Amino acid sequence: MKPIHANTTLTLARRLRRLRRSETMRALVRETRLAPDMFVMPLFICEGEGVRREVPSMPGVYNLSVDEAVKEVEEARGDGIHSVLLFGLPDLKDDIGSAAYDPEAPVQSAIRAIKREVPDALVVTDVC
Repeated sequence: MKPIHANTTLTLARRLRRLRRSETMRALVRETRLAPDMFVMPLFICEGEGVRREVPSMPGVYNLSVDEAVKEVEEARGDGIHSVLLFGLPDLKDDIGSAAYDPEAPVQSAIRAIKREVPDALVVTDVC
């Protein structure tokens, strides 16, 4: 069987842009959309009260005590960010990770405080 090769050229009188006519249609067929509600804001939680200590290696990033973290989450909600990722910075670290299951450790305390003040916030955690 012989392959069929078409040697035809399509000549267009105008460009086909029916999917770009209106903003609504462009939004519907857009591949990528970034919005504040799609971001997860990382927060580094340390022990103490009223602590807002800049991380020297990451300008603009702070170690926050639980009370400061709650303020940060409330402010982020106002900007449209609904999710936070908490990294714990306990004062005491041991080889069995006791802070990971201590109910009074920074991350556990921050989860309770954030959910109490901003109940609809999505809180994700990690252990440093």
